[in-house]
Amino acid sequence: MTTRLTIRRPDDWHLHVRDGEMLKAVLPYTARHFGRAILMPNLVPPVRTTAEAIAYRERVLAALPKGSRFTPLMTCYLTDDTDPDDVERGFRDGVITGVKLYPANATTNSAAGVTDYGKISRVLERMEKIGMPFLMHGEEVAADVDIFDREAAFIERRLSKWVKQFPGLRMTLEHLSSKDGADFVKSAAPQVGGTITPYHLNLTRTDWLGGGLKPMLYAMPVIKTATDRAALRKAATSGAACYFLGTDSAPHPLAKKVAVSGVPGIFNAPVALATYARVFEEEGALDKLEAFASLNGPKHYRLPVNADTITLEKSPWTAPEDVRVAGPDGRALVYRGGETIAWRVAE
Repeated sequence: MTTRLTIRRPDDWHLHVRDGEMLKAVLPYTARHFGRAILMPNLVPPVRTTAEAIAYRERVLAALPKGSRFTPLMTCYLTDDTDPDDVERGFRDGVITGVKLYPANATTNSAAGVTDYGKISRVLERMEKIGMPFLMHGEEVAADVDIFDREAAFIERRLSKWVKQFPGLRMTLEHLSSKDGADFVKSAAPQVGGTITPYHLNLTRTDWLGGGLKPMLYAMPVIKTATDRAALRKAATSGAACYFLGTDSAPHPLAKKVAVSGVPGIFNAPVALATYARVFEEEGALDKLEAFASLNGPKHYRLPVNADTITLEKSPWTAPEDVRVAGPDGRALVYRGGETIAWRVAE
């Protein structure tokens, strides 16, 4: 039985670290274990231009623990009015790694997202030309689409058409949440890759809604069925290069999570790698964890793998219940907080 595993240092290809005091409180949990992370641009206001990405990157670097070698990878928030020239300039200057699509009102801080897909074609054409990755919150937000079917509808109405219209455009369907999503990514690889979160591998909607509503398990895309979870676990542990790690760790102040209209997002950075390790162990696939966590993402983004390693060990510990945040935010609750966790990252 494997109780100790050394792998190349992983990267997080989908991460929220927010801004201000929340950024300072949560960033160290990612920087401790990951070499790089794709940082989401859905701040208030969003990161829409190269200049705004440079400014945000400086705030992130200032929030890193002393001596950290963590590298933030910045993204640009796509709108109906995004300037292709600015996007290209940011990519060529090494500021922006990719452009992120939020359909308007699909999730947290997405009100400024895309409302007219016809208006973004010129940006996608430019990105295809220069080899710039396109990242997607892949949900169709429409009155005729059930919330549990949004991912499948987005694939049918948008993504399946884009892979044909822009065959040279590298795409990432982030936070896969359904069998439909996992199957489509496999069928469209290597053009399309997909990130998978630790909580979509671990939970079903019964965990969220059965036996009392648990607002801390509310995320977008929503957690779905046992069939979807099984498909995602099979995909992640398959070793296939089109699937890779993206925690979608998304901290919120406790008050916003438990409000009458609570916000989506699960803060899992402190327990992410330990949770992935448990899933891979349960699936008899610990030998595939390095590919998923450390190799497949860099390959899709055409970046080198990290040179150093980390070691995971099977050694029980108790996850913190929350992370304290200075100022009015107070604290952010941690996914699996208070639980005894089987795996840990060795110091």
